[in-house]
Amino acid sequence: MFLRLKAYLDSIKARDPAPRSRMEILLYPGVWALFYHRVAHRFYRRGWYFAARAVNHWSRWLTAIDIHPGAKIGRHFFIDHGFTVIGETAEIGDDVTIYQNVTLGGTSPDNGVAGKRHPTVQDGAIIGSGAQVLGPITLGPRSRVGANAVVTKDVAEGAVVVGIPARPTLVEAETWQKEFVPYGTPCSEMFDPATQKLEIMRCEVETLRKRLDALMAEREGQSEEGHRDRA
Repeated sequence: MFLRLKAYLDSIKARDPAPRSRMEILLYPGVWALFYHRVAHRFYRRGWYFAARAVNHWSRWLTAIDIHPGAKIGRHFFIDHGFTVIGETAEIGDDVTIYQNVTLGGTSPDNGVAGKRHPTVQDGAIIGSGAQVLGPITLGPRSRVGANAVVTKDVAEGAVVVGIPARPTLVEAETWQKEFVPYGTPCSEMFDPATQKLEIMRCEVETLRKRLDALMAEREGQSEEGHRDRA
C-alpha cells in the first residue's frame, strides 16, 4: 500500500515541477478526488449506488472535481488543478494527465438504451486545459489534446489535436521523442495557460505554413518535370 502510494506521488512529481515534496502533493485536490473515487467506485460495483453518490457528492464539494462513481480509472492518473468532469462510462488508462476545466462528456443515446456514452482515454494521453472530449470516442496511447480543443472523433496513437473541432497537427521529431509535454501541445516550450487561445492559433498557423511549403515544393517539382518533357 505504502509503495503504491509512493509510486503514485512520484509519478505526479515527474509531471509537475511545482511540488517540493511528496507531502505537498498529498494536498492536491486531484489526489483527493481520485482517492474518493476509488471508494465510490467500489460502492458502485457492489450496487450501493446511493453510498457511491454520497461519496461522489462529498468529493465534488471538497475538490471541485466531479468523477462519476461508474468511471473506470487506471494507475497514476493525475488531474492538475480542478474543475474537471468525468462521466459514468468513461474509461481512463494508466499514466493519463488531465489539466483544469476538462470534460470527458457523454452523448444521449437516441434509442434510449444506456451504453458507452463517454470517452476512452488510453495510456499516457494528455488532455490540455479547457478541452472537451465528447462521446464514446477513443484517445489513443500517448495522444495529446491541446488546450480548449473540442474532440468528437477518435484520436490516433501518438497524435496531437488542436482547435474546434479538433484536428491533427504536425509534430517536430525532437518533440515527438520527449516523454512528457505539458498541456497536450508541443508548439512552445514556454506554454502559458493564460495565452492558450493564442497558442492554439499559432499551432494552426504553423501547420498551414508547413502545408503551404509542401504544396509549393510539389508545384515546383511538377514545373521542372514539365520543362524537361518539353525539352
